[in-house]
Amino acid sequence: MGHYNGRVSDANAPVGVFDSGLGGLSVLREIQRLLPAEHVLYYGDSSHCPYGGRPPEYILGRSTAVTDFLVERGAKIIVVACNTATSVCIPELRARFSIPIVAMAPAVKPAAAATRSGKIGVLATPRTVTGESLAALIREHARDTEVYPMPAPGLVELVEAGKLSGPEVEDALRPLLGPLLEKGVDTIVLGCTHYPFLRDAICDLAGPGLAIIDSGEAVARRTRDVLTRQGLLRPGSGQGRLELFTSGTAEHVGQVASRLLGEKVTVAHAAVPPDVSI
Repeated sequence: MGHYNGRVSDANAPVGVFDSGLGGLSVLREIQRLLPAEHVLYYGDSSHCPYGGRPPEYILGRSTAVTDFLVERGAKIIVVACNTATSVCIPELRARFSIPIVAMAPAVKPAAAATRSGKIGVLATPRTVTGESLAALIREHARDTEVYPMPAPGLVELVEAGKLSGPEVEDALRPLLGPLLEKGVDTIVLGCTHYPFLRDAICDLAGPGLAIIDSGEAVARRTRDVLTRQGLLRPGSGQGRLELFTSGTAEHVGQVASRLLGEKVTVAHAAVPPDVSI
């Protein structure tokens, strides 16, 4: 696996985005909305998804390998569109790769500012819920707010299967939302990039009084700001191209990705070594 020590200076180079699976497409949507001229490379590590229950060394190994894959294809910036990978390995990735790396952060700060009841919930993967990154965000931005982190196993797998509504989704969400609503939570942070695809189902169960906040738009703005500062925004008003890769089965992942994005897309299989297994 090669190190990358050069500096990309070509504004026409693509933005690299990755996630443990297809959740990062929620961030990709926001990047395309804000920066439509940018070319984007997306890698969904679907055959190793979810990262949420994996050991840290496993997550670091996969994240490093996938970042390498994107950098070798010329990415000028990497967006880690995965809260679990962000919470585990951002310092290591930034130490290894010289191009800018934009990370996720659960939207605790805007949620704390928005709540009227002073109580917010955070839906996240088990790894993110127990991680120091979330704890630090709560200490820094929600000191005067009651924060209820809620591990949400199973939701990633539903999105990966393209299941966004129906009884199975409701059965998975109800035991997560019920306790939060009983505590008086009026704002919920979606602390995993897969969860915005379940926003409608969450709204249907929780009712109109609940505010739901995710980080996709903020990450897109951060990406724009970093590219602007480095003179790497792609010029022109034309639509950038999108290339999607997966470690999973291309046909299945392509079908789900098309559903999530609301348009027909093609996904190519690309194995990224080392194929870490526990």
